[in-house]
Amino acid sequence: MQQTEETLQTVLQDTFALYTQVLDQHEAKLRSQEIGIVQSIGQGIAKIAGLPNVQSEEIVCFTGGSLGLVFNLDPEEVGVVLLDSSEQLQSGTQVRRTGKVLDVPVGDTLLGRVIDPLGRPLDGKGVVRTSQRRPAERNAPSIMDRAPAVNVPLQTGIKAIDALIPIGRGQRELILGDRQTGKSGLALDTIINQKGKNILCIYCAIGQRSAAVAKVIADLNEHQAFAYTTVVMAAAEKPPGLQYIAPYAATAMAEYFTDQGRDVLIVYDDLTNHARTYREISLLMRRPPGREAYPGDIFYIHSRLLERSTHLNAKRGGGSLTALPIVETEAQNIAAYIPTNLISITDGQIYLSPVLFQKGVLPAIDIGKSVSRVGGKTQLPAYRTVSGDLRLSYSQFEELEAFSRFGTRLEESTRLTLERGRRVREILKQKQYAPMPAAVQIAVMLSVTAALLDSVPITEIAIAELAIAQAISTELADLCLQIESGAVLKDADRDALLKVATTAIATVVKDTTDPKDAKDTTDPKDAKDTTDPKNAKNTTDPKNAKDTTDPKDAKDTTDPKDTKE
Repeated sequence: MQQTEETLQTVLQDTFALYTQVLDQHEAKLRSQEIGIVQSIGQGIAKIAGLPNVQSEEIVCFTGGSLGLVFNLDPEEVGVVLLDSSEQLQSGTQVRRTGKVLDVPVGDTLLGRVIDPLGRPLDGKGVVRTSQRRPAERNAPSIMDRAPAVNVPLQTGIKAIDALIPIGRGQRELILGDRQTGKSGLALDTIINQKGKNILCIYCAIGQRSAAVAKVIADLNEHQAFAYTTVVMAAAEKPPGLQYIAPYAATAMAEYFTDQGRDVLIVYDDLTNHARTYREISLLMRRPPGREAYPGDIFYIHSRLLERSTHLNAKRGGGSLTALPIVETEAQNIAAYIPTNLISITDGQIYLSPVLFQKGVLPAIDIGKSVSRVGGKTQLPAYRTVSGDLRLSYSQFEELEAFSRFGTRLEESTRLTLERGRRVREILKQKQYAPMPAAVQIAVMLSVTAALLDSVPITEIAIAELAIAQAISTELADLCLQIESGAVLKDADRDALLKVATTAIATVVKDTTDPKDAKDTTDPKDAKDTTDPKNAKNTTDPKNAKDTTDPKDAKDTTDPKDTKE
């Protein structure tokens, strides 16, 4: 027992001696830390004094944990954009530097999650755990890092786009139109069509209502598209600073996958709200306003964002980032400030017309005002056999339709062009959340350009299209795989498609003009009734004639009492 106590005493003495030695050798080093004081609080902004060495776009932390982004660097004070609620902040609150620029978490764990631009979860599924972070602001890839051409298609599943306004991987295609014309629905259809194509998607909601974003998430879940999608959400009720950084944060998350050689699709919904938010922040910071009160660098904030979308070359992994920015127009004015800025930045635009929307032509894509500057290089080779004729015939139809409304007597060729055009318009209609495979699209459009649908009534075009789709998918499954893999459509393949389509259309036409129905319409019994002598006798019955000229009735109409009155 005594030996144990001696051993314990020895251990304690050695330990305390070591502590004393360490303390004697330790020299306290002073570390400077800048702490500022809040001078004033505005709507989403704060003015701070006492941070002389703070840098632009640095993150600062307020007492209580709220974050802010350095926006203005003035001689006497610093303008900070708040990234959290300002309810607990007041004049005199302390602020300290973090020494870090704005960065966001990146990684595969973000897929299937709903997060805010700072990476904080909004879906109630717990903390997002990632091993890497990336700065939200980053230089766009250099010219030498980009692929020489954009030539790999990104299928949207929408006939009007894939055939007439093709989009390639690495392209920036603007979607614009008035309110409630289906802009977000078009982007959502594109995301849903990427199922099974090894393309990851990021949906960035900027200034949208929470209920609208919740519906988008529900639709993605319903169509099994949420597993490969990340939703970055900065709702309308959030601070303006959070809405401002949302697209940059979403792009940084997408670039992580692109640098790994993967293909990514990102949707910005929408950049009109982003521009308005930036204008609001700039005016509150007393930056000089320009056209429509927007600051002078409004073009630059969008160009540096969209320039990050590209197709990398093989040395950089060959990944691609395709951008679909959405912009809202007012009263169909595509020449407004923000729309024209983005039209000049992007590689084409898809314009949705409210006039077509009201007529029930959905999706309401105005083919004449929509363009893809990359062109047919991004299309599957099989599309080229039908897209040229289709666009030409549809353009002729739109011109002739305007003149035909005057009631002019039309030639037979003109009448046939109008009938063909009406069928093309019916073919281009498509329900939402119903993407169509490329091979079926080509078969349907080949049918209309080859005049196979001229005998089908307009009201039965949708039925004929469904019949063609089912027949092609079942009878020519191998050819469908060849078309979607990029094979050229040979004459024999074209004939096979037309043969199957003709058979499918014949069943529809047979159903609409069934001999039994035709027999019923000309039933001898019905014809006999219409010329029945009894009926004829009744129509010229003297009794009936007598009733129509009844003296009593005549007497009533010229009643002396009425005349006297």
